[in-house]
Amino acid sequence: MIHPHTYIHPNAKLATNVKIDPFTVIHPDVEIGEGTWIGSNVTIMEGTRIGKNCMIFPGAVLGALPQDRKYTGEKTTVEIGDNCVIREFVTIHRGTTDRWKTVIGNNCWILAYTHIGHDCIIGNNCTLSNSTQLAGHVVLGDHVGMGGVCAVHQFVHIGQHAFIAGGSLVSKDVPPYIKAARTPLSYSGVNSVGLKRRGYSIEKINHILDIYRIIYNKGRNTSQALEFIEEELPASDERDEIVTFIRESGRGIIKRFTKGNSDED
Repeated sequence: MIHPHTYIHPNAKLATNVKIDPFTVIHPDVEIGEGTWIGSNVTIMEGTRIGKNCMIFPGAVLGALPQDRKYTGEKTTVEIGDNCVIREFVTIHRGTTDRWKTVIGNNCWILAYTHIGHDCIIGNNCTLSNSTQLAGHVVLGDHVGMGGVCAVHQFVHIGQHAFIAGGSLVSKDVPPYIKAARTPLSYSGVNSVGLKRRGYSIEKINHILDIYRIIYNKGRNTSQALEFIEEELPASDERDEIVTFIRESGRGIIKRFTKGNSDED
């Protein structure tokens, strides 16, 4: 059902069973998958692609121009997967010539007042709690959880299954499988609760713990720790993923918390 007080541009493509509430505006070159609900007072701008069975709550603005002075009107997109929940007043900007698109995976929860900047890549099954703010070019792996009122610096990468505590300022890369908290943002252990919920065995979780003990607790610098891990620990997908993530980090990874680097005194 599409309410008569909704405006839909003739060039927009809507699948069957899309429901749109009143006072929503849908611009040209928009595609919306079947079974999706769009609440009232939503603005869906040019270049937005929305998958199946999504819920877009009132006040959201999707596909607005990127907040980038270098953008000069290139044809770029926002691509949102299936089964996503996008709550009130979320803003998601389309890409620039860096990636040409901003991408949200499947089964994501993007909660109220969250902003996702241009060229961000969000994996599947991510949860961004209220007022999360992602600058441009941020990358989140699958199953990342963000507590409320987090702010993430541009170009930061957060590995899969990581959890970021609410109120965090994220200016360094966060490796996969860990919890990050405190000020400045620091390694706070492995996200064992989240991993158990997703079917990881105790043996696999302990293996990940062994890797991070070497990185953060044994007094080695990062290069020494990675070399030791590759030489001494058994090969696994998790080991190789962690080592590759850290080696490819563009901003450097977060550190272990120490009293000397705290600004909580």
